[in-house]
Amino acid sequence: MFWNFYKHAVRSPTRGALWLTTGASRYEWGMEHIFKAGLVCLAVAVSVAGAGLTAHAKDERATLLATPVTASLGGDTTVDAAGADAFTHLAANAPTERKRDFAFGSRLFAIEWVPFPNAVKIFDGLGPTFNHDACAGCHGSNGRGKPPETPGDTMESMLVRLSVDGAAAHADYGDQLNDRSLDGIAPEGRAIIEYEEVEGVYGDGTPYTLLRPRIALADLAFGPLDGALVSPRVAQAVIGLGLLEAVPEVTLMALADPDDADGDGISGRVNRLDANGTIGRFGWKANVADLRHQSAAAAIGDMGLTTSLFPDQNCPPAQAACRAADAEDGPEISDAFLDRIVTTMRTIAVPAQRNAGDAQVIAGFGAFRRFGCDECHIPTLMTDETAILPELRDQTFHPFTDLLLHDMGEGLADGRPDHDASGTEWRTPPLWGLGLVPVVNGHDRLLHDGRARGFAEAILWHGGEAEAAREAFRNAPKDERDALVAFLGSL
Repeated sequence: MFWNFYKHAVRSPTRGALWLTTGASRYEWGMEHIFKAGLVCLAVAVSVAGAGLTAHAKDERATLLATPVTASLGGDTTVDAAGADAFTHLAANAPTERKRDFAFGSRLFAIEWVPFPNAVKIFDGLGPTFNHDACAGCHGSNGRGKPPETPGDTMESMLVRLSVDGAAAHADYGDQLNDRSLDGIAPEGRAIIEYEEVEGVYGDGTPYTLLRPRIALADLAFGPLDGALVSPRVAQAVIGLGLLEAVPEVTLMALADPDDADGDGISGRVNRLDANGTIGRFGWKANVADLRHQSAAAAIGDMGLTTSLFPDQNCPPAQAACRAADAEDGPEISDAFLDRIVTTMRTIAVPAQRNAGDAQVIAGFGAFRRFGCDECHIPTLMTDETAILPELRDQTFHPFTDLLLHDMGEGLADGRPDHDASGTEWRTPPLWGLGLVPVVNGHDRLLHDGRARGFAEAILWHGGEAEAAREAFRNAPKDERDALVAFLGSL
């Protein structure tokens, strides 16, 4: 414990002092050891931190913002790839022995699971209700999902979250609408997306049109969902996740400013997931702490596949046929398979920035800074030597996120709380790789529900804490707007 405090304090007084507040939940020390070590560490922290956490948190942010951004967006994990397979490569610095596990995990990610019982026993257990039969069905080529092309079409890479009474799962449907099912079992229902056009004008008089989605639920098998909170979500790309998982909690705490102590209008918050203060960092609302839980939660929620983390079938009490369906005895995804999937998720490489030296791209990055986009989309984060895999240790990388919750205003609100996240808060999504989505996935739909057609529309939907940045973009000359879009497209 002393060593962990020392290494964080040496790198940054903020890390040293903040480690003291989070160390007890991260390491399984007895209370006696925590108390004795805490007294010593507190004394050191006071002398090291001096001016207090707020000042040093500002220093931490300033240090990250001052770090030069390079084309190696994923640090040493970066690969030079810009084709349709750009999101499918192993981290460039991974050891040779990682290749076999990565290949096997990639195969598991792409496999189409089948119902139980089946002759291919290691890949059966699908359902009874589900949204897709493969991880890659939503995350095509490890990339990003999109809304249906036509209202009423089946969602292929998108789903709808449900809850009632704040954040509680619906008693009859659970926390996710499963629109597919095995033969003889009713799917829960289906979601239909329609769009309302919202007109606006740039500062120079140029008009634009945004799309506001409206969700209707049809063919509900277990009664109405009146009063339920509904939130559509597209699948996110799965590049660079191991780096994000390895960012120390002290960094997230240093970047957070829940009370807007510095008065800049930006008040990022961590999402606390339980009474132990576990910090979330994955999912659209940062509602999952680590990649093992993220992978297992997707397995049960999206495909109906049990694991040792989620051993029960996804069948609420009202769904009698679902509960009566044949099921495997024990986890349908073994721990060995889950381990391979998680290792692959941790080591998918980030493609390098393209055209980093282009004059318009450079100007666009300047606009990104000047408009204040980097207040939430922090360009640089770092890992330390505690990362699980050696290729993820001591990396300086550029995801353009702070992994924190921010109030994005009523325009993007889903009204659905999730742990500490409110109905207007969303985790800052990473920007790396978004410029390659049209190449990898054949579309340019952005934001949590895919409503935005490209970067400009995504920016124009920003509100709340991001309203000032949006207005700076909206009122900028066209050449500056185009430059910012060009920069984002290079990531």
